[in-house]
Amino acid sequence: MKALIDRAALDARIAKLAEKHGGESAEFRKAAVEIFAEFLSRGAATARAALEEKGSGLACGAHLAYVEDEIIRAIHSCVVKYIHPSANSGRLCVVAVGGYGRGALAPGSDIDLLFLLPSRGHAAEEAAVESMLYLLWDLKQKVGHATRTVEECLRQAKADMTIRTTLLECRYLLGDRALLDTLLQRFDQEIVRTTAPEFVAAKLAERDQRVQRAGSSRYLVEPNVKEGKGGLRDLNTLFWIAKYAYRVQDADALVGVGLFSEQELRMFRRCETFLWKVRCFMHFLTGRSEERLSFELQRQIAAQLGYNTARDGLSGVERFMKHYFTVAKQVGDLTNIVCAALEERQAKPRAVFDRFVGKLRRRAKPRDLGPFALETDRVTVASTDVFDKDPINLIRLFSIAARNELPIHPDALRLVTQSLPRIDNRLRADPEANKLFLEILTNAKSSERALRLMNEAGVLGRFIPDFGRIVAMMQFNMYHHYTVDEHLIRAVGQMAAVDSRELIAELPLASSIMPTISHRRALYVAMLLHDIAKGRKEDHSIAGAEIARKLGPRLGLSEAETEAAAWLVEYHLIMSNIAQSRDLGDPRTIEGFAKVVQTIERLKMLLILTVCDIRAVGPGVWNGWKGELLRTLYWETEVVLAGGHSSVDRRRRVQKSQTELREKLPAWSDHEFADYAARHYPAYWLKVDLPHRIQHAQLLHASAVEMSSLATEVATDAFRGITELTVIAPDHPRLLSIIAGACAASGANIVDAQIFTTTDGLALDTISISRAFDQDEDELRRGKRIARAVEQALRGEIRLGDIVAAKAEKTPSHGETFSVPPDVVIDNSLSHMYSVIEVSGLDRPGLLYELTLTLSKLNLNIASAHIVTFGEKAVDTFYVGDLTGAKVVNPARQAAVRRNLMEVFNPKRKA
Repeated sequence: MKALIDRAALDARIAKLAEKHGGESAEFRKAAVEIFAEFLSRGAATARAALEEKGSGLACGAHLAYVEDEIIRAIHSCVVKYIHPSANSGRLCVVAVGGYGRGALAPGSDIDLLFLLPSRGHAAEEAAVESMLYLLWDLKQKVGHATRTVEECLRQAKADMTIRTTLLECRYLLGDRALLDTLLQRFDQEIVRTTAPEFVAAKLAERDQRVQRAGSSRYLVEPNVKEGKGGLRDLNTLFWIAKYAYRVQDADALVGVGLFSEQELRMFRRCETFLWKVRCFMHFLTGRSEERLSFELQRQIAAQLGYNTARDGLSGVERFMKHYFTVAKQVGDLTNIVCAALEERQAKPRAVFDRFVGKLRRRAKPRDLGPFALETDRVTVASTDVFDKDPINLIRLFSIAARNELPIHPDALRLVTQSLPRIDNRLRADPEANKLFLEILTNAKSSERALRLMNEAGVLGRFIPDFGRIVAMMQFNMYHHYTVDEHLIRAVGQMAAVDSRELIAELPLASSIMPTISHRRALYVAMLLHDIAKGRKEDHSIAGAEIARKLGPRLGLSEAETEAAAWLVEYHLIMSNIAQSRDLGDPRTIEGFAKVVQTIERLKMLLILTVCDIRAVGPGVWNGWKGELLRTLYWETEVVLAGGHSSVDRRRRVQKSQTELREKLPAWSDHEFADYAARHYPAYWLKVDLPHRIQHAQLLHASAVEMSSLATEVATDAFRGITELTVIAPDHPRLLSIIAGACAASGANIVDAQIFTTTDGLALDTISISRAFDQDEDELRRGKRIARAVEQALRGEIRLGDIVAAKAEKTPSHGETFSVPPDVVIDNSLSHMYSVIEVSGLDRPGLLYELTLTLSKLNLNIASAHIVTFGEKAVDTFYVGDLTGAKVVNPARQAAVRRNLMEVFNPKRKA
């Protein structure tokens, strides 16, 4: 270890320093700190080089711990020789505890130390401890420390689980070793020997709280490597619990006491080694104790670990993260093994087990257990050869558990994992096995729980090999919060919640139409398969439809059900895309969508699938705004599919819309209302709902708006998760660009823009921005600030270009982490009146402002704008016409529009 730190050379330099300055001088301490820092830095650099060359995180951690050990010993030697020579090192024991006590130290981790004294009253030793700490702090080290006697340690350990955990991992550094031996012997006999159930319960409850803080799923796409589910702290917790319950000193001993098999111990070591490697790289790359594996770090670490090339449709970074999530899943497997073993020893209360691995409520006496049995209200195997005798039991186990809403005993899950080779082509083709699986999938009460258990046990990926390809697969973008398999299982769970009437208040339309679905089984199959072809070179929707066509008959679906499932998979994105990026008031939008959907049954199924898909993407992705858009598209399309949409119908709808508003304005005279109604084109009456029509009428009437006037109004909408900014101003081509710029300068994110022009030349624009505050009072204050900025910008009182550019410079860019090729599509078939321009590319502050400014410079009027953001990707759609109101049809003109819009994404472009 001399290559890491030359202790003799270090001590010699400190001794020369003491001769020169004297041990008590400030000059000595300052120079000593510089020497310690030099050796510490050199040792860390050597450990990092070894990590980068050999790739062992645990070896790196051991190297760093060794360097720290020698630095602490050198500091102690310095203190007792030169600073406090009266201190008797024989009456003090310095102990490494916590993570440092395990003998592995991450680059940015705390240094946890216990200073053991035989008794209180040793002033010289306590002064030496204080000097050691000051030197460590001067080295910029984060030190957790305590100075206690043996009696104090034991007394506090009896009352505090954290201190008990700390004492589990004591490691001698220097001084009176007998003190530590006494402490550990008494700790084992007086505390550990009789309190295993209490300790296990506390650690598992603590683990639950920690995981909840870090994110309840082990499949979050930016996981916390230390604290998250499936991370290093889970492995630590398993070892603490096993060590406490079995009273062993190292992980290897867990095989001897029967907790792990040799294979499971190797899995434990592999998981620990991989997670340590990732964590060490994270700390080195950031220069701090960073524990969240962010998208930026994922790309860097993937390159460090050799994931440099794309393979099987996955980029290098996606391959690396698939490895990470596979490890996280294996940590979960080890967790279940430990829980089952501890319960056998009665070292763990039953209630804790249920909270830890998940509990399904029993509703009735279990029925049809077949070859299985009940053990403490959990389904388990009646004999260890149950899967050898009949491999169908590998599916039947989960079916019985789901049907009875019971959890499965970890012993049974462990045997399932060991029996996975039994799931072969013969079992996959077996009608009974497929019937049982379809029953599991369509069980509205417990499908999500059962599917997740099947996935974590490895059954789901073996039974449906195409599903196995996307297990632990992540998509390297900011939109999806979970791995593909976790997203699919959560989506099924959302559909099951709709099916079981749990979401009536949140999803009234989906809940009302779910009972009317004829092809319910096909809908569940489509939900499970809609993203199953992710990670392939071909379009995942088309490839997924082919998988559905092959799998449907195997699962027992009829020809009609199979085709319905395949159609849903192929078109699962269409309703969301159209709702968020098209003008739903344009008849061509509805007509085009209706031509694709063709039947009301498909429309109903597609709505439910779309809603559940979005809700399963991650927290905060679904909101009332998206729900409203989807409901509007649904109702408008249903009219067309039912044969009720015609020009006569549109005239009647305009008349009905005007009549509804007239009834809400009783104080207006007939003449006043007729004049007001004439100010709006038919599109306004068809697209705007009654509450907004009332608001607009009152705003226009009350403010007596003239051609030179300007008015703004702010309203919050908590249900839709937006704040609406209504702007009335003289119309001109740059109006939306100015509004977008003012919003960007104010930090507001526009999600939609509804744009109307009155017959007398006024623009009536409703801008929807994402909420920033939960409380309406706070959000209204923010909205009014944004409205003032819009008014100032429209009056020319502020320079938008400079402000937006400054705002963009202060905002972290996604450009170094993500690559989103820009694209511009001009389509004249999507609207009767307008050219539809869809622009997509890497999102950034001020992007909408620059796009709309470019369009105005091209002399294009924006009739409506629809802004969608999928994580780092922006997709903005504009309905435009030229200054005469015509479409952009000339090829040269279209080329110029594309060229100028693409230039907005050029990083060298001047603001």
